[in-house]
Amino acid sequence: MRWMGLLFWIGLCFAVAGLSARWTASEVTGWYTTLKRPAIAPPNWVFGPVWTLLYALMAVAAWRAWLAGPSRARTLALALFLAQLALNLAWSWIFFSRHAVGAALAEVTVLWIAIGGTILAFIRVTPLAAWLLVPYLAWVTFAALLNAAFWRLN
Repeated sequence: MRWMGLLFWIGLCFAVAGLSARWTASEVTGWYTTLKRPAIAPPNWVFGPVWTLLYALMAVAAWRAWLAGPSRARTLALALFLAQLALNLAWSWIFFSRHAVGAALAEVTVLWIAIGGTILAFIRVTPLAAWLLVPYLAWVTFAALLNAAFWRLN
């Protein structure tokens, strides 16, 4: 039963990843190439491996929290996790599908706060789950700075 839970969280996180990638892929070779690139922008090939690792870490973090057993703290932590996952998905749609760079910057700020809240909630349930989200928060911090640079230049 424990491993079925892991498969659920992996499936959920990578479903979000797949939908995000669907919105992103065609735009990376289209609209995105028309934008002025900031100096801090990494090569496009970096994003796939980084996000793959981050979604895997997110899935394991949620699974570890889920394993902690029923409690109000766990319910809150997993609700926050699902909220930040929805915000993660929304950013790809706003930035790549809608081409709304400024709105995406506002949204990624809310996402950053939601990830921070999830980490704080996970600490109360299982510190390991919280630590597994730290690289994600670091990357989203960089992504927010990158989003701001794109907004400023374009």
